[in-house]
Amino acid sequence: MCGIVGYTGNQQAAPILLDGLSKLEYRGYDSAGLAVRNGDSAPVVVKTAGKLVNLIQATDGGKKLLGTCGIGHTRWATHGDPTVTNAHPHVSDEVVGVHNGIIENYSELREKLKDNGYAFYSQTDTEVIVKLVDYYYRKYKIGPIDAINRTMVRARGSYALALIFSDYPGEIYAARKESPLIIGKTEDASFLASDVPAILKYTRSVYYIENLQAARITPSTVQFFNLNGDEVFLPVKEIEWDASAAEKDGYEHFMLKEIHEQPLAVKNTLKNTDFDNIDLTNVKALDIVACGSAWHTGVAAQYIIEKLAGIPVRVELASEFRYRSLPLSKGTLVVVISQSGETADSLAALRKAKEAHLPVLGIVNVIGSSIAREADYVIHTQAGPEISVATTKAYSAQLVALYMLALKISRVNEEPYMHQLDKLPALISKVLEDKKDLQYLASRISNSSDIFFIGRGLDYAVSLEGSLKMKEISYIRSEAYPAGELKHGTISLVEDGTVVIGVLTQDDVYEKTLSNMIECKSRGAYLIALTSGQRPGLEKVADFIIRVPETESMFMASLAVIPLQLLAYYTSVYRGLDVDKPRNLAKSVTVE
Repeated sequence: MCGIVGYTGNQQAAPILLDGLSKLEYRGYDSAGLAVRNGDSAPVVVKTAGKLVNLIQATDGGKKLLGTCGIGHTRWATHGDPTVTNAHPHVSDEVVGVHNGIIENYSELREKLKDNGYAFYSQTDTEVIVKLVDYYYRKYKIGPIDAINRTMVRARGSYALALIFSDYPGEIYAARKESPLIIGKTEDASFLASDVPAILKYTRSVYYIENLQAARITPSTVQFFNLNGDEVFLPVKEIEWDASAAEKDGYEHFMLKEIHEQPLAVKNTLKNTDFDNIDLTNVKALDIVACGSAWHTGVAAQYIIEKLAGIPVRVELASEFRYRSLPLSKGTLVVVISQSGETADSLAALRKAKEAHLPVLGIVNVIGSSIAREADYVIHTQAGPEISVATTKAYSAQLVALYMLALKISRVNEEPYMHQLDKLPALISKVLEDKKDLQYLASRISNSSDIFFIGRGLDYAVSLEGSLKMKEISYIRSEAYPAGELKHGTISLVEDGTVVIGVLTQDDVYEKTLSNMIECKSRGAYLIALTSGQRPGLEKVADFIIRVPETESMFMASLAVIPLQLLAYYTSVYRGLDVDKPRNLAKSVTVE
């Protein structure tokens, strides 16, 4: 959530900062600001509420802000309303800074600073943290790194900081605890960002600053320091993503582009996932922990792993797992799934598992992310950068990674299953070829007030993801239910015209789910059936049928989810909404 950028070099900073912020809009924000410094002069701060275009207009595309060193920020309001006053950067006597995260003890720190003569103009915890750095810097007459380290010891919560000190022109200082932050380097410039897409246009060489570390950034050098103030040395990593992967490439929205990139994401994940260094020999049970769509892939994997391996699988929401007193028994492998590798609840769940001395397998899409670094084993999905808030290709890549995990744990003969998996990219492409009927269907349901998705087993897992896609980008109230639960309350909400989408790809429960759909139809529901192959008699029940190709039943989720992604996309387009940046949502939820 939120976005930080920074630049120091020999070019004008403001246009580079604005370009970087535009690449981070997907993270969610409600205001934006820049602080740019021209030589020894004080930084000039410009802030605007609303969309980034307002900041671009206020600075004439950055031309009004002269200087080769600066920091920028897009803010997601947590403490204080989304106003210009509360927007970042925030300023103190000697320090200007931006911040992602939440300072949990900011009220206590604010009162301490008031007692020492500081006045506050905003409602934010960020102003508090900037002024706390200023307090230590001025009171003890110490350097920026020492002032930052003292601040990190006092501040509780999560944060990524980027700071400019008045006495150090051309330099940016940074610090990190929990919240993501990367530093990019070229021969004559340095970059700072919350995520790779912001700087991918300028450099592929990056450092991943570690937890509770600070950094000094100049055009020519980058130095890292631990909490004791000792310099530490981090390896430089090369980003393999193509810069064009973070561009729309002619598609109207990133989401549509990323839906069409799923065949490649699945193919690359199948090709590049290696289990040689993952010890699965003594696994007696699995705990799969994730949030949102990643949790839905875990629900699907649960059915498959229990069927193939015959071991118990528990799928937990990370926000629940971290606070429950769960029996974590020896022989359990904890699988933590996160596209960004920085999801706050998932990261906390990982640490809880580690405290219980359980092995952790991370499934992430971002190399060098916190989960990737802290897990015992890592599977890197090969989806490439995903910009749209609503995940599509990362979900599909996670799903096939879990398929392969199921095969490895079960120790079945993998060859026939891998043969089917290798066909998935072509089958997904086939589903993507026929979109006209889905466009019509989207226009038909775009004015609905409620949509219900139902299914059983793996079809229920698909229903969960289809429902989430619909609600998060179309703003239509949408819920998914196991079809057998309809008569336990939900069917009371079905009335004339209510849209019910039944997922029917699993032969063993097909008739049961169909029977539940008929019950809805008898109460006036408009029925949409998503199925595979030919299903005699289905035309007499469903008002609209979506068909996908057939494959091994355990892998049907990879095909069935595609039309539901497209349906949600086209419904959002028909409703005139911002598909890639839905209201109130952020791509990476890096705070509680």
